[in-house]
Amino acid sequence: EWEYRVVTFGGALRGPKDEELEAELNALGAEGWEVVGALPRENSNKVTVVAKRPLTSSVRRRRTTPEGTW
Repeated sequence: EWEYRVVTFGGALRGPKDEELEAELNALGAEGWEVVGALPRENSNKVTVVAKRPLTSSVRRRRTTPEGTW
């Protein structure tokens, strides 16, 4: 099972600089995330990155615990 994360980079006036994107991707990688896709946002300078990592038992418990019962 996988845990997914979706992050959008860039702004209204310009896309992310290569160095900025590289730093953000390295930060995701350091947290165990692996990029599985990157999509340019239509009519903008943004790019959306989809990443995944193995689902841990603590995340699995959080997902199955009803809200407000912590």
